[in-house]
Amino acid sequence: MTQASIDLPRRALLAAGLAAAVSHPARAAWAPSQPIRLLIGFPPGGAVDILMRIVGEGMQRVRGVAAVPEVRSGAYGFIAAQTAARAAPDGHTLASAIMGTMSVAPVMPGVLVPFDIDRELTAVSNLAGTPMAVVARPDAPFSDIEGLAAYARQRDGTATYASGGNGSINHLGGALIASATGARMTHVPYRGGAPAALDVSAGRVDIMVANVAEVVGQIRGGQLKGIGITAAERSAMAPELAPLAARIPQLEITNWFGLVGPAGLPAEIRQGLAGIFDAVLRDVQTATTLRQRGLEPLPEAGSTFEARIRRDRERWRQVIASNGIRGD
Repeated sequence: MTQASIDLPRRALLAAGLAAAVSHPARAAWAPSQPIRLLIGFPPGGAVDILMRIVGEGMQRVRGVAAVPEVRSGAYGFIAAQTAARAAPDGHTLASAIMGTMSVAPVMPGVLVPFDIDRELTAVSNLAGTPMAVVARPDAPFSDIEGLAAYARQRDGTATYASGGNGSINHLGGALIASATGARMTHVPYRGGAPAALDVSAGRVDIMVANVAEVVGQIRGGQLKGIGITAAERSAMAPELAPLAARIPQLEITNWFGLVGPAGLPAEIRQGLAGIFDAVLRDVQTATTLRQRGLEPLPEAGSTFEARIRRDRERWRQVIASNGIRGD
């Protein structure tokens, strides 16, 4: 038998393989077959609503994917999330998922989570995050975190911090500031962040921890004194605020906002959605618009997003336990 005759079967097999590859091309990436509903779990005009509408516009412009933002506010975002949990797992219904809903509420005593979010939801993609600002009353006798800590220690527990309610991220942030600086402070809850900030600006409460975008105007207008931000680097939105985590690493807090879908989303749909949101968040126009609103693009999908949810849940579990915090 000649070498040529031995090679004939090999050539035949190669040809057959090439023919099979041509007749069965690689499966195309999943793409939506109808507009994607983006269920917004918080009232119109807030940070979550603004973010979802910016991302929805980017989906159409960057990837040609139609998005339909739909407000389903209430129950700390759980109404929207539960609506998504009950939807068909086809990638066409997603809901907002913020740190407070996914990482704080499940470990907060006194808060009723109406369904099993770990079993009934799929983490699809994180979208954006923002550091928080530590602000003080305008006449506060301190201007930095060290001065705040010294002032609070001198007051022996009578220094105060405001929040938007028991168990809110403002509450947890204030408790973390107190424990990280070794200064006891008294929590003063309000029904929402706006009245809390109003009383700080009026001098009735010493400090508050709030999203940067919510207070930067009042800082620049002199109604509030900026002490710093909960980040390791300065914020482009408020570069005048000192990065507190550069001095005290445990003061790094990113308040994040993402998307979830129903349980049982097939892997190819999760990957397709991740690709859409990654492209949108890396788009220069979208990223610029988000930063103008005080939001930093935070494209994290699948297991990476799940890991953030778990990590923050454990972090806040410890803060809650060590401070005896309960939700409203």
